[in-house]
This record gives sequence, structure tokens and C-alpha cells, in this order.
Amino acid sequence: MANTTVRGAQAIHGQNPQFLVEAVIRNRIYESTYWKEHCFALTAESLIDKAIELKYVGGVYGNQKPTEFLCLLLKLLQIQPEKEILLEYLQADEFKYLRVLAVMYIRMTFRAVEVYEILEPLLKDYRKLRYRGTNGFTLTYVDEFVDNLLVEERVCDIILPRLTKRDVLEDMAEIGSRKSRLLDAMEGKSEHGSDHSPNRSRSRSRDRSSSRSPNAEHYASRSRNASRTSKSPSPAGSGYVSRTPSRSPSGSRSPYRSHSRSISSDRQSGSPRYRSRSRSEHPDQQNGSPRYKSRSRSISPDRMQ
Repeated sequence: MANTTVRGAQAIHGQNPQFLVEAVIRNRIYESTYWKEHCFALTAESLIDKAIELKYVGGVYGNQKPTEFLCLLLKLLQIQPEKEILLEYLQADEFKYLRVLAVMYIRMTFRAVEVYEILEPLLKDYRKLRYRGTNGFTLTYVDEFVDNLLVEERVCDIILPRLTKRDVLEDMAEIGSRKSRLLDAMEGKSEHGSDHSPNRSRSRSRDRSSSRSPNAEHYASRSRNASRTSKSPSPAGSGYVSRTPSRSPSGSRSPYRSHSRSISSDRQSGSPRYRSRSRSEHPDQQNGSPRYKSRSRSISPDRMQ
């Protein structure tokens, strides 16, 4: 008799509420020690003490052994508490595992519209939760757990009833559009910034105009005049020396040496070439004298004087 559903319980999704848990897992819960020792004759009021003592959530672990969280969830499905009692479970902020247990039961038994209206405000709960599964303990959060209930098909090794998509309910006008806390915060900041932006610009312009004193304007005018005089062309004999090589009209030799080969005046007038590198025959070579090839560079008569 301890495993039967209470009298007068309503069918959930057309079946016995306990049948929402798969038969294999349900039989494992009935055979567990925690179910036999701690879940016998529990009521909606006494179940609170057991939920407060929970240290983690999860499905099965080890050799398909059910967690205490699954045992209490099956007990809620068995006694089927009223809606007002479940909402009171959610209001207990200091007991996060009691809240998560109520959230799991609401997701499995309530209508889709009520599920979205009750669970979406809990997405702002960022407290940590310990999850125990086949791979051991892992860390999760309340908002992540709630989001998995709204999105995933299997949570805590239990197949969840099918949930109607939110956009479909919005098209049918059964539920309003979702309110994003982040979007509201961004819109509030933009409106707050637009209201104060003209005043800030005016105050900044006033501060800049007041900060300019007559002495500052005097020094600014002096610096401008000095910059203008520095940009004007310097007169002859000034201390500035040009670094570009200039060609002086006098015969003085410039310190800059040209790398191009110059042509002497004798070469231009048609005088014989001196020590040319060309292979033209010398008059002595034409008479039959031996050839001597000069390797020195030619020197103009002007430079020899």
C-alpha cells in the first residue's frame, strides 16, 4: 500500500502521476533503502524537512541506484500536493534544493502556459547546485537547471512530458512575449544617458571657456607668433646651413664629391685622349712596337696644374 497513489488524485497527462517516471527507475526507487526508511507516510508538510536535508540533485548513479532527489520527487507525484503548497515551496529562497524539487514537479505536472509563467522568473537565480550522475559529482546552477527543464527532453534520467514551444503559445495569444532583464537594463541605460547628454556637453563647454584666462591667451598668442617667425625664410648670412650639395660658380672644390665621371675641356675640343680605357691602337703600336696597356685613370691638364 505504501507505493500506491493517494485516493482522489487527478490524472496527469491522461495517466497515473507515478507513471511519469519510467518503470525501471520507479522499481529501483521502490527497492531503495531511502524510500523504505524515510519516504514512508510522508505528507506535504513533513516532506519539507527531508527536502531541506538534500545535499545534491541527480538521477541514478553507480549500479542504477536512485538518488534521494528522485525518491522525494516520486513521493510528490504520489501524494500530489496542491498548487498553493508548491508555490510556497518556491518562495523558500534559503532552501535551494527544496525550490529545485518543486520546479521539477511543476515541469512534469503543470500545463505549458503555467510552466513558462512560473519557471522563467527563476532564471535569475544563480546559486550553485551539486549534481550526481553516473560520472560522479558535477557543478551546476539553478538557472541552468531551470533552462534544461524548459529546453531538454530528459533531465535527471527522467523523460519529461512534451512541452509546447513558447512561440507557438505567443501566436495563439495564450501567453505574452518574454521579458528580457538584460534588454530592459540596456534600454534603461540608453534612456538615462540620452537625458543627461545635453547637460553634460553644456557643462563641459562652460568649463573649457572658463578655464581660459587672459594670461593663457597671452602666452598662446606669443607661441603662435614665435611659430610664424620660425617658419619664415631666413636672411642671408644666417646660422642655418643647407645640407643639400650646391654648385658654386667659383673654381673652389666642393666638399661633396661627385661620383659621375667628368669630361675635360681638352676632350671636348678634340684633343688626343690621355690614358683612355678604350682599345684604340696607339701610334707606336701601329709602327710595330709592342703593346702596353695602361690601367691608370686619365687626369685632365687642369688638375695637373
